[in-house]
Amino acid sequence: MRSVNDDMVPDPNSHPDDRLPPLPSGQPGDPDGPLDLRLRDAATVGIGQTFDAGEGRIFPCDGCGADLEFRIGDQKLACPYCGHVRDIVLSPDVHLVEQDFRSMLEKLRHWRDQEAQRQLEAGDEEHAGDSTTRHELRCDSCGGNIEFVGTLTSTHCPYCGSPVQLEKAHKCQEHRIPVDGVLPFQIENEHARRNLSQWVDSRWFAPNDFRRYGVEGKFNGVYLSYYTFDSMTFTAYVGQRGEHYWVTVGSGKNRRRERRTRWYPASGRFQRFFDDVLVLANTGLNRKFMLALEPWPLLKGVPFNQQMLAGYMARTYDIELDTSFGEARERIDAAIHSEVCQR
Repeated sequence: MRSVNDDMVPDPNSHPDDRLPPLPSGQPGDPDGPLDLRLRDAATVGIGQTFDAGEGRIFPCDGCGADLEFRIGDQKLACPYCGHVRDIVLSPDVHLVEQDFRSMLEKLRHWRDQEAQRQLEAGDEEHAGDSTTRHELRCDSCGGNIEFVGTLTSTHCPYCGSPVQLEKAHKCQEHRIPVDGVLPFQIENEHARRNLSQWVDSRWFAPNDFRRYGVEGKFNGVYLSYYTFDSMTFTAYVGQRGEHYWVTVGSGKNRRRERRTRWYPASGRFQRFFDDVLVLANTGLNRKFMLALEPWPLLKGVPFNQQMLAGYMARTYDIELDTSFGEARERIDAAIHSEVCQR
């Protein structure tokens, strides 16, 4: 989960189908980025063990040395072998922090320019400006090599099943927006599996293969990336309001009622604050289905820390901030247009 904010000032003379008005002007951001970008994940610093020059992090069990995993039921780290449990302690000094939208856009442009220049100076013209990363980690449990490509930031070792994480993808110097918060899983695996099984059983005409896979197939949790946008909007509108009424016309067999509309001038101004407009920041997912899952219980979100990813897959964003803001703006514009029509 990532948070940014921005003010939106809709054009009072624009039509909903017109091109969106430009963003209002603002002060340029600090080229070094907001200070809190370098303080994220403070709850994880010094916890667990890192390997491969700090690129991966695991959380060994104090009892048997196996890798701890995040246990949904009590929101703690637990050993799947000996049952040892470790509390996840969040520092009281760490809070969810929202980032300024324009400053973050400027920071991203600065990062991209730096990376493109670095690649050009290194003679890598073919991949200059390409942000795709490839990492290979060594599993600390079995010694196997694990390759991470693109936006996958944590997974299980394909050889021994031990959870490993690509912590490096969450660092500022990797030219990515840092994760500000995480909404931990709330439903345990078995409970979710029962819910899925009941839903599959309710599909009377579902193919047998679908039923079998839905019950017996692989079932894992994965963290997805979202942007949350805050926006204070100010709207001025001018138009006409129509009121319907009915009249009786004709006579005899042709007598009938017709609906007519009486129009009045309408205008006004109002402001509305939009808080946490969610936009999915990952590709390859059915956005219609993802929207159907909303609203997410954001009040249960906590400052980001690596411990809650232990044992689960996670994806960093692969849709850029400015693109996602365009989607958020369309949703905000639609909500404002709907409110104007109801006034």
